[in-house]
Amino acid sequence: MFSTIKEYTKLDSSMLNIIIVEFFIQLINVSFIAILPLYMKAEHYSDAEYAHFTSYRYMGMLALALFLGMYIKGRKILPMFYIAAIGVPLFALLILIGVHYHITTLLIVSHLLWGTFYTFIQIPVLPYIMRNAPNEQLTLSIALNYATWSIASIIGGLVVAICNSINPIIFSERNLLFIITFLSFSAVYFVFKINKNEYVPTITKKRSNLREYDWNIILRALIPTTIIAIGAGFTIPFMSLFFSSVHTMSTAAFSFLNFLTAILVTISAMYVPKIKERYGYQKAIPTTQFIAIIALLIMSTTQYYSFIGISVLVAGVFYILRQPLMSMAVPMTSEITMKYVGERNREMASGLISAIWSGSYYFSAIGFGILRHLEVEYVNIFWITAGMYVLGVIMYILLLKDYNRRERAGLIST
Repeated sequence: MFSTIKEYTKLDSSMLNIIIVEFFIQLINVSFIAILPLYMKAEHYSDAEYAHFTSYRYMGMLALALFLGMYIKGRKILPMFYIAAIGVPLFALLILIGVHYHITTLLIVSHLLWGTFYTFIQIPVLPYIMRNAPNEQLTLSIALNYATWSIASIIGGLVVAICNSINPIIFSERNLLFIITFLSFSAVYFVFKINKNEYVPTITKKRSNLREYDWNIILRALIPTTIIAIGAGFTIPFMSLFFSSVHTMSTAAFSFLNFLTAILVTISAMYVPKIKERYGYQKAIPTTQFIAIIALLIMSTTQYYSFIGISVLVAGVFYILRQPLMSMAVPMTSEITMKYVGERNREMASGLISAIWSGSYYFSAIGFGILRHLEVEYVNIFWITAGMYVLGVIMYILLLKDYNRRERAGLIST
């Protein structure tokens, strides 16, 4: 473990700084997901109203994704990080003000612009790493960047738990969100520390329209991601409802499960380069994903015997195991996708990936609501997710075979 951590400390300084920038942005993200619903509930907002306002965040991400993917082609990416480092905390503050004073228009606009400004780091960060990371540090950089979400979850969760236990009045949900948001403005400092000599690929012809991209390659690469994202949208946002409704688990207990899961996700993400080196893409990606699918199925079927006390323990154990296993494949699939589409298509592919995940959560949430309205059991909904996951993994296997074929033909370059 210590030798693994030591490898990450040797990362190029610009890679470390951009990862720190994303950490502060993700700190706002995970804190708002965890605490904002509680704060809005204390301010007498309903769950439906919270969901309504949050949907504008995904709308903001979707609105800019395609345009930004086209815009950053052949341009410097660094200015995008300044925009995100300033805009995300700024509009997070405006959301808190809107909640406090019950200003509906401010809440809608701030959520929309929060999502928009978030895309200024979500979309360009992977192309930036692909452009500027030393080749021998590429997988390390992608893996650590991916781990920022879970690291932010761990640190944010600890800060909230410790402060709230010291004095729940001083460190109320509102005050904690204000503290975390102001702290996240530190991201601007770390953007300043990034090396200004950014590598920008030279484009041989101007990309003035969508026909200039290699759409057959882009679409082939994004099919597995799309299938898995749709499946995930049916499940990931509603895990807390499953444990609450089926196993009557308390919020505190579920938060503890998420804390343990975040630790395992962080550790597993840091080991991704070693796993890739030992087993290669061909074995590592489908193996970890198939085991994760089995864990999801075991977890979901506890609904059949939820009246037995041990069911909640089984569900909790396999919930903790599922996420790290599924997450381990993401840095590798991201790297494969970026290499597969090639330098000329990476920015567009990154924009589309962001749009796919944002859209999947939005539309799958609608589908989940319809299924629950029809009284479809959680276990059956999770089996739909498992089916989508299996199909997605099969498509990744086919993509890997085509990747190897193209690599042998000299069509793949880093």
